Amino acid sequence: MSRIECDLLVIGAGSGGLSVAAGASQMGASVVLLEGHKMGGDCLNYGCVPSKALLASGKAAHAQAHTQAFGVADQQPQPDYAAAKDHVQAVIDTIAPVDSQERFEGFGVQVIREFGRFVSPTEVEAGPHRIIARRVVIATGSSPLVPPIPGLDKVPYETNETLFELREKPEHLLIIGGGPIGMEMAQVHIRLGSKVTVIEGFKALGKDDPEAASLVLDSLRAEGVEIVEGAMVSRIGGQAGTIEVETKDGSRFKGSHLLMAVGRKANMERLNLAAAGIETKGNGIKVDDSLLTTNRQVYAIGDVAGGLQFTHVAGYHAGIIIRSALFGLPSKAKISHIPWATYTDPELAQVGLTEAQARDIYGVKLEVARFDYHHNDRAIAERKTKGFIKVMVFKGRPVGATIAGHQAGELISLWSMTLANRLKMSQIAAMVAPYPSFSELNKRVAGAYFSPRLFESGFVKRAVRFVQRWIP
Repeated sequence: MSRIECDLLVIGAGSGGLSVAAGASQMGASVVLLEGHKMGGDCLNYGCVPSKALLASGKAAHAQAHTQAFGVADQQPQPDYAAAKDHVQAVIDTIAPVDSQERFEGFGVQVIREFGRFVSPTEVEAGPHRIIARRVVIATGSSPLVPPIPGLDKVPYETNETLFELREKPEHLLIIGGGPIGMEMAQVHIRLGSKVTVIEGFKALGKDDPEAASLVLDSLRAEGVEIVEGAMVSRIGGQAGTIEVETKDGSRFKGSHLLMAVGRKANMERLNLAAAGIETKGNGIKVDDSLLTTNRQVYAIGDVAGGLQFTHVAGYHAGIIIRSALFGLPSKAKISHIPWATYTDPELAQVGLTEAQARDIYGVKLEVARFDYHHNDRAIAERKTKGFIKVMVFKGRPVGATIAGHQAGELISLWSMTLANRLKMSQIAAMVAPYPSFSELNKRVAGAYFSPRLFESGFVKRAVRFVQRWIP
């Protein structure tokens, strides 16, 4: 067995691990990167990239059938499911070189294509190698959670790790789970010609603002997606092509294919964490605000750290690790400015507190500024008027923002920056957005916050009258 010593060992070549490895190596650290599966991890191969590529195919099909309002005759789309999957693979192949082993070896990273497991608090084995590192970063990500539903082990089903390899269009796709993955895949499949039923045990998009979630769910239902809420699955039966899902209230749903989209679980099984003295907590590794585990030489980042499970969170964590592990600078991870988005049509995005959360904390002192899409000229021109933005404000500072509508995932970035830097609404109001653009929504909601103060204030009116009368 070969012995390797390095400054930094990164376990996992997903988004977070790659960011740490590239940054640390280019800054002069000796870095070893372990990956026993695919470079790029879940995001590139099974998650963000393929799902958004397939959503683009669905949008193209939907657009063909809805052009009459623009003076162009509607066309009946003819989706080719296999060709849409070719598009997905082409997108993955285009991005893959950025995450490739060759590129990272070019940075000076020693890439070992093996899974790693701790054999002591300071040593990790990976195939024929034993690695001793001054610091270790666990970035193994997460994988689909498949609950032990009676009968599930006897029927074929898809997860996000297999769905994008499916070439034959599902005649009727049953989706268990009404979270972001479930709703995105529901919409894309209805647009590509499948019948779709979503079965959710509680509330669909239940982690989001109810008003925003309702807007999205109503849009999906209008397109033909059947969404059943409060339906706990009790049994699954059937065989390929004829699958039946039974819920606790006795309802039965039949379809040709089944997608499990009930959540994610941290990838920890192979790590042998006990040998390193690393504790777990809930769905992930126990970490402090600096992302250090109970072994003070080991960090955990991204999904495996048990917090918000988004690719951009893993990238954010990577920056924390670079400052802490390489430079010894105190650095803590925060979540108040972390945005997330569901890329349905319309999109749904959130950062900071929802309205309900903010009211629980700030009570009557909370102010909620709101602006609707149907007052935005660009939205009117493009017939994208369904949606709204609302910002939760306490003492002049935003504490959260919710956007439901076209390009919500793009618009939310401004509010992430606002929360990260503790900006005031007055600073957002001072922004100048190009006209006509959807970005005006962000400025206009700031204007909506100040309008009552300016136009309904007796003091302001008296001040204006005084100036106009007495100041030349």
